[in-house]
Amino acid sequence: MTELKIKDNALISKRFFDGISNVTEKIIDKTLEQLEQEGVFIFPKLIKDAEDISKDQVILQSFNDCYRSSNVMGFLGYGKERLVIESRFSTGICDYFFQYLLECVLSFPNILELNTDSNQDSLMFNLLLFLFPHYLKEAMRKGLFKTYIQNQYNDGNVKGSIDIPRHVRKNTPFIGNVAYNQREFSYDNYLMQLIRHTIEFIKKKPYGNNLLQKTKDEVSLVVGTTNGYEFFDRRKVIAENIKNPIRHAYYREYRALQRLCIMILQHEKHQIGPGMRQIHGILFDGSWIWEEYINLLIGSDFHHPMNKGRKGAQRLFARNVGLIYPDFISHEVDNRIIVDAKYKPCENIKGSDYQQLLAYMFRFDAKKGIYLYPQNQGVENIELRMNSGSTYENNVCPRDDIMVFKCGLTIPNEVANYEDFKVKIKKSEEDLKLECSSI
Repeated sequence: MTELKIKDNALISKRFFDGISNVTEKIIDKTLEQLEQEGVFIFPKLIKDAEDISKDQVILQSFNDCYRSSNVMGFLGYGKERLVIESRFSTGICDYFFQYLLECVLSFPNILELNTDSNQDSLMFNLLLFLFPHYLKEAMRKGLFKTYIQNQYNDGNVKGSIDIPRHVRKNTPFIGNVAYNQREFSYDNYLMQLIRHTIEFIKKKPYGNNLLQKTKDEVSLVVGTTNGYEFFDRRKVIAENIKNPIRHAYYREYRALQRLCIMILQHEKHQIGPGMRQIHGILFDGSWIWEEYINLLIGSDFHHPMNKGRKGAQRLFARNVGLIYPDFISHEVDNRIIVDAKYKPCENIKGSDYQQLLAYMFRFDAKKGIYLYPQNQGVENIELRMNSGSTYENNVCPRDDIMVFKCGLTIPNEVANYEDFKVKIKKSEEDLKLECSSI
């Protein structure tokens, strides 16, 4: 087993990838949309709905004699080769920062050391298991999935088409029953059966019951609906779901859940993907997970429009012109503050980033804007004041009423273990919240 670790948003020599040439060949210059179609699981589930991740974005892009990684973290495998993409803000041996983000945002249980598991296939599989409650809850918000199914009966109440071969086989000599098929609109269908099989599979894991506890109401609904569940039907249920993917736009959350369930149930036989010769893995959008993490820190004082969820949309102009989704808008109207979460170093926040934040500030009559970003070492906050005047009149000077602040969250790297990391980053969180409240 050959494993290579790289950082996101990095420029790396092609020679560094010689040991994993097969997996590199499979992903180089391919878009996330292409990789998703080939079996890689990408989070958030709908690339086209994510603000900071594009279906045209590539994981590794050729750049002269180097490869450039993108804003994506996760794990990829092909045959006996593995590629691990860590956060660039973790400079220690272990990527505790990425693990902490997953634990906070997706409520992953603290039972897995992301960097100490020597078997990356098992690691990816565990990550898929931990995603199941989140996807189940998202899908069940649409209600139970209901569709037409073909049921077989053998009784005297004929309501559908008679199945002559089965009737002859089962009812000879004739004793009053008739074998027939009936098309019915039912909750107990192939997809709900797939979800039930996944639930039963997870229950057998040592941590399964604790994992499913977060969605106990949804689990109860699924179990109560799938009265036809049989353990030995698992292979048939998987095959039927592979043959009939959910395509209706209304049930897109169920489509993502269907893919996840298939990957979980096929893991032991196929090692996550449909075969050793297929690229497999799981990837996370760094910008999205950082924004959701910031929401956990400051969300009680701010509105949080979400492009991915189509919630809180704002407009720049009348007549619904100029759709925008600011990251955070403060509740306080008289002292409005706009906050932009940036998963990039302080020195990379410039140009179009300034223009975007100032446009949001102008739209909401905000005098203050804040960038929140991760940083590897403690740095003083930067205060930027808007200029007035112009060079043509030679009267350029800073204003006192419109300001933009850059505030960094210090990511601890000199730590003994993950528990030590959590203690230190909690301190960084408190410092950041204190700094924001003082602005």
